[in-house]
Amino acid sequence: MAKIVRSGLIQCSNPLNDESKPVAEIQKAMLDKHIPFIEEAGKKGVQILCLQEIFNGPYFCPSQDPRWYAAAEEVPGPTVEIMSGYAKKHSMVMVVPVYEKEMRGVFYNTAAVIDADGKYLGKYRKQHIPHVNPGFYEKFFFKPGNGGYPVFQTAYAKVGVYICYDRHFPEGARCLGLNGAEIVYNPSATVAGLSQYLWKLEQPAHAVANGYFMGCINRVGTEAPWNIGKFYGTSYHVNPRGQIIAEASEDKDELVVSDLNLDMIDEVRSTWQFYRDRRPDAYEELVKP
Repeated sequence: MAKIVRSGLIQCSNPLNDESKPVAEIQKAMLDKHIPFIEEAGKKGVQILCLQEIFNGPYFCPSQDPRWYAAAEEVPGPTVEIMSGYAKKHSMVMVVPVYEKEMRGVFYNTAAVIDADGKYLGKYRKQHIPHVNPGFYEKFFFKPGNGGYPVFQTAYAKVGVYICYDRHFPEGARCLGLNGAEIVYNPSATVAGLSQYLWKLEQPAHAVANGYFMGCINRVGTEAPWNIGKFYGTSYHVNPRGQIIAEASEDKDELVVSDLNLDMIDEVRSTWQFYRDRRPDAYEELVKP
């Protein structure tokens, strides 16, 4: 009998584009907007649900404004506690990307993983931090991740996480495969223009090269006052053959649901023996500074 996992992705626009409001109020509006989609996922039998990058706020990295440090929280912390309740309610694994505060003045771009019983399993910290003009000044807000490329054994599948800009680096995507990932989620915040043409190239390529499924999430809309461009949505699932099997619109708040047949991983890897034929002994150049 095939092993089917129902996966869900949520893409959302920011409902409170008003810099005059307190950070906590903007975050609450974004959190509240996600709740009906989380409930919808539960009703549709979603078993693993991933939210977008820093889901409970705007993508504030165009600002270089230290006021946004107030958006950071401990992981696990209050948002993970809230999401743990929904995970347990719906027997649903959740990948929850938030702005993490490790200690005073030390912040990470992080995704928490919660199991279907509501238990916090661990976190992934974004490894590759961009500083790209205009509008992606992430080094002002985040330290590079220091936790490697963990894979989490959840109730339904082995799950890995790669966050936004990470997707431009094949090395970490391979590490997730080597660590046993069956599904890799890439929560993102990316706008039309510079990298849109890569959105449907890189992640299907990772899926093919590593023989796993991916869930790729992008937010939608424009966010004032920065207005760096339109977040173009098109969140999607892609299988180990590189085929996109479900895709959201470019401009709507949306839940994308796909049934992923994990047996396909064995089928693909039995044909393309990339793990057998790797040559790590010949890759010394990859780890040179």
